[in-house]
Order: sequence, then structure tokens, then C-alpha cells
Amino acid sequence: MRPSETHTGSVGQVRIIGGKWRNTRLPVPLAPGLRPSSDRVRETLFNWLMPRLGGARVLDLFAGSGALGFEAVSRGAAQATLVERDAALACQLRESVAKLGAQDQIEVVQADALHWLAQRPAGLADIAFIDPPFADGLWEAVLAGLNPHLAANAWLYLESPAGQALRLPPGWLLHREGGTREVRFALYRRAAATLSPDQHA
Repeated sequence: MRPSETHTGSVGQVRIIGGKWRNTRLPVPLAPGLRPSSDRVRETLFNWLMPRLGGARVLDLFAGSGALGFEAVSRGAAQATLVERDAALACQLRESVAKLGAQDQIEVVQADALHWLAQRPAGLADIAFIDPPFADGLWEAVLAGLNPHLAANAWLYLESPAGQALRLPPGWLLHREGGTREVRFALYRRAAATLSPDQHA
């Protein structure tokens, strides 16, 4: 959900839908190419993920508005890392983290996603949100670089243009998918991933 680098100077909003910060509205600089996931798409996604959110470590790799990362922590994730290349958006994300008093749970990193994946010591996120700018063709490179940063039973959420087929690395299984006129959204799991410790997806 990262925009291009040119900002309009105006400010929009994103609303957290559920959880402890339900209905909180956070400001977002408006910019060409910024596509916060719609309320309907996020509601569907987090209904799918709800059994796995409690205590989860989350990676939001193209954070943009921060809607996915903030929503995950609001609904019970233990920690989120928001990676955002754009300086103005990263600054706004940090201000929103401070507003929510979430400094112990949400880390904002201003960095290029591919560079961050290559340079960051391997972490083990339980859930990763991948929603790169549609025009940049980043999916293949990002998916190839993700593996060291994800737990063995991780879940992976992807947004891509409607009608575009994505080839995932071996070991990922499609769990659920949906779409709008513009967007395909899909949740994948590793073969070892479960919805709960005792229930296979």
C-alpha cells in the first residue's frame, strides 16, 4: 500500500474496523498510487485470520497507510513491523503509533522493502501482508526474499491486480481468496500452518 513519492499535501483517513482501537481514524497523506485496503476487504481478511491473530508477530512489508498492521495489533497480534519507503508516510505512521500508545507493539521502519529483506537479520513473522504498488512488478522478488523472515507455520496475505496470477514459491497453499473489480486478495499458508494448535486449516 505504498504510494508514489509525490504527495498532494492533503490528508485522508483510514479507519480501524475492529478490536481495541475499533473506529479509531488515523490520518494518511494523500498521494497518487496509495491504495489502503478497503473496509470490506480488511473485514474479510481478518475474519479469515482471527483464529491466528492472538499473540502473532506480523510483518506489513508495504505499509502505506498502515491499515493492515494497525488492524492486526488492534485485534490481538502481539507485535507488528511496518516497513515503508516513503518518508512522509513513515513519519505519519510513527505519529499514529504514538497517538495509540503502541510503541511497545508496533515498529515503523523507513526502508525499501527489497533492501530491508536482504539486510535485516532473519526474523520469524507469523503473518505477512504483501501489497506492493501494482505498477512496480515487485511480487516475484519480494516472495523470493521472504522465506528467512517467516515462521515455519506462517500465513501470507497478498493483494494483486484483478486477473493477475501470481506464482508462489514451493510450500505455500491457497487457503482463501476473494476479489473486487480492481483487486484479487488471497490468504496462503505454509503446509505446516494451522488455524489453532489443534485444528488444521
